Amino acid sequence: MRWRGGEGGGNIEDRRGMGAVGVGGLGVGGVILALVGYFVFGIDPSTTLGVVQGAAPAQQQEGARGAPEDEAGRFVDVVSGNVDAVWAQLFRQSGRTYEPPASIVLYQQATGTGCGTGQAAMGPFYCPADRKVYLDLSFWQELETKFGAGGEAARAYVIAHEIGHHVQTLTGASERSRRLGARGAESGAVRLELQADCYAGVWVAHAAAVSGGQVALDARDIEDGLRAAAAVGDDTLQKRSQGQVVPDAFTHGSSEQRMRWFRRGAETGDPNACDTFGAQRL
Repeated sequence: MRWRGGEGGGNIEDRRGMGAVGVGGLGVGGVILALVGYFVFGIDPSTTLGVVQGAAPAQQQEGARGAPEDEAGRFVDVVSGNVDAVWAQLFRQSGRTYEPPASIVLYQQATGTGCGTGQAAMGPFYCPADRKVYLDLSFWQELETKFGAGGEAARAYVIAHEIGHHVQTLTGASERSRRLGARGAESGAVRLELQADCYAGVWVAHAAAVSGGQVALDARDIEDGLRAAAAVGDDTLQKRSQGQVVPDAFTHGSSEQRMRWFRRGAETGDPNACDTFGAQRL
């Protein structure tokens, strides 16, 4: 994946090294529930944390804003900046104005969010309450060792997927999904996640053009992205954790669905092709 010559977005809020804040208010039981929800059922941690804590914000922190100097931080800055640039162009073409996420928060272990206390073990997530993406960079190693999806393109897919959830907040899709239910193979939650996968693919299709070729993914990179999408499918996670597949408990979609919708976005480059809510076949 090409990215080192790309321009960063400067929308990083770096909380690394600040220590864990707000964990005490959540309690061990709440953390365990959120972890089980993520690794067993794939439930968005912000959803679980909101239920456990009555949607009350945890103690907030404010990290350094701007472009990080380390390579891992620069990667997130360049990729997220490029994703935002793609969506700014697509919104402009449709006569709308794109508002980027409030920030991409880099943290370690735990941090306060508008959706409750975020834990590194829950993986990256988007909090609609404060419109921020939360990412502990240790997840990159877990993505490779636990889920078998290594490489920069797989990491970029994760970032683009989470910013895709921000796009859904702007378009109203997030609210629509809540009216359709949080679990089940045809639920609003599954439709929302598959659309975010498709949006990640849309970013892939436009990344090079928007950046003048400084950020670009080739066919091999797309395969790495597909591998990452497959690794976090509900059926794959359920087989690993409980030995059987329970579609009624799906929250993100199967591995096949996640790959198919990501590929659809990458091949068409059209956000309108990502209408999982109107699709007859997920």
